[in-house]
Amino acid sequence: MKLSEIASRLGAELVGDGDVEITGVAGIEHARPDQITFIANPKYAPLAKSTKAAAILVEPDFPALEGTATLRIKNCYRAFAQTISLFYTAPKYTPGIHATAVIDASAAIGDRAHVGAYVVIGADVVVGDDAVILPHTVIYQGARLGHRFFAHAHAVVREFCRLGDDVTLQNGAIIGADGFGYARDGSAWVKIVQSGAAVLADRVEVQANACVDRASIGETSIGAGSKIDNLVQVGHGSTVGENTLLCAQVGLAGSTEVGDRVILAGQVGVAGHCKVGDGAVATAQSGIPSDVAPGAVVSGYPAMDNRQWLRSVAAFTRLPEMLRDLRTLRRTTNPNE
Repeated sequence: MKLSEIASRLGAELVGDGDVEITGVAGIEHARPDQITFIANPKYAPLAKSTKAAAILVEPDFPALEGTATLRIKNCYRAFAQTISLFYTAPKYTPGIHATAVIDASAAIGDRAHVGAYVVIGADVVVGDDAVILPHTVIYQGARLGHRFFAHAHAVVREFCRLGDDVTLQNGAIIGADGFGYARDGSAWVKIVQSGAAVLADRVEVQANACVDRASIGETSIGAGSKIDNLVQVGHGSTVGENTLLCAQVGLAGSTEVGDRVILAGQVGVAGHCKVGDGAVATAQSGIPSDVAPGAVVSGYPAMDNRQWLRSVAAFTRLPEMLRDLRTLRRTTNPNE
């Protein structure tokens, strides 16, 4: 594909030779002379002078380059993602039901569905049009799945859960497993029935081996456009807003409320019954024991304002030096000690 065609499809400003043939995309350090790359993080800008790539996707105000073509576009990282799709052809799944699939007679399967080998679909399930359900997926009784549902192998949707349109479940994702709820009876723990459903709105994606637990009462809900990374745990009765990111190994205890456009980076943990406001960001491995205000950026444990945490970490690394200075000062001021 010529570079000029890529620029046209992306709506980018081309600076350089548009006739060069591009065969694929790659990272800036590994790109070949027939590939395109990108720079979204300023710390990689020096590599623009040494890359072997034929062209680089950059922001509109990126400095001019000699000898390397640029495609200038706002949000070049998103543009790079679009460029990948120009060169990658995803597998296509022909409509039809595999002979080994087990589908209850009361289930309603929409038009043009692809149902793979050893899929199990229970009683009273409703599946929308254009679904792709890959091998060994299990859909429990009474589940409701929207149009263009896509389940990779070994995904599970438990009883009575409801999923909107364009929901994607990666391998091993579990929607609606029992919440972790027990009541003490003397020295024993008695299981609390988890009667509520898990509800995923439109365009939610749940990645590999992540769990969205069902609620004891009410619902566990995930808002439209939110994305849940690998190995995330969403506890029972929690609420996640729209267009929120829960990155790898995030854990939400029961009845957590997470707002819209929140980013919880890898391994963030949120205590039960806490509220994380709209637009908040928690950096990796933060521990959140109490409410977080809308728009706040927090770090550390217990989570605090990110700038305060950075100052605290800087001070912590100087503690041995500060302790030595303190001892020297004490000997100077109190020679008899």
